[in-house]
Amino acid sequence: MSKGRDRRIATVRGTSRSDGRGVLIYGPFRFPCAMGRSGSRVRKREGDGATPVGIWPLRGVLYRADRVTRPRTPLPVTPILPNHGWCDDVRDANYNRPVPWPYRASAERLWREDHLYDIVAVLGFNDQPRIQGRGSAIFLHVAAPDFSPTEGCVALALEDLVKLLEAPAPPLAIAVDR
Repeated sequence: MSKGRDRRIATVRGTSRSDGRGVLIYGPFRFPCAMGRSGSRVRKREGDGATPVGIWPLRGVLYRADRVTRPRTPLPVTPILPNHGWCDDVRDANYNRPVPWPYRASAERLWREDHLYDIVAVLGFNDQPRIQGRGSAIFLHVAAPDFSPTEGCVALALEDLVKLLEAPAPPLAIAVDR
């Protein structure tokens, strides 16, 4: 990725270790992050556990109002409700879109007990256009306490995610380098 790109893009770089760890860099911020269990890939596929390489716009923020304060960010912000899901069924017309949960096809529930989705920034990966099987539900979300690898998302400590989203000029996109 070029060094002269827009300053409103945060960069995620993986480490040479194979533990799914990386660092997210944005202006003065350097946050440890978790990445996909299969590393990062240019040719992301549904279920491969990889974080997609590229530059992905931040579409909006979802949050659990029963657990955290609404993030103060210029991005669109929506509370997560118990019946919110995200379709990950490659055969379904709503693939890689928000859906009601439970859903008739395979869908990930956004109302989670493990706190990983207490705050979620939706990345614009495989959404315009959507390509069946390319990958779904790629988010910037809260990391597990041990920063274990994700299923393909990028995850930060809750405090770091809030700092990033509430920065005076928060990023407009996330770039994942190889």
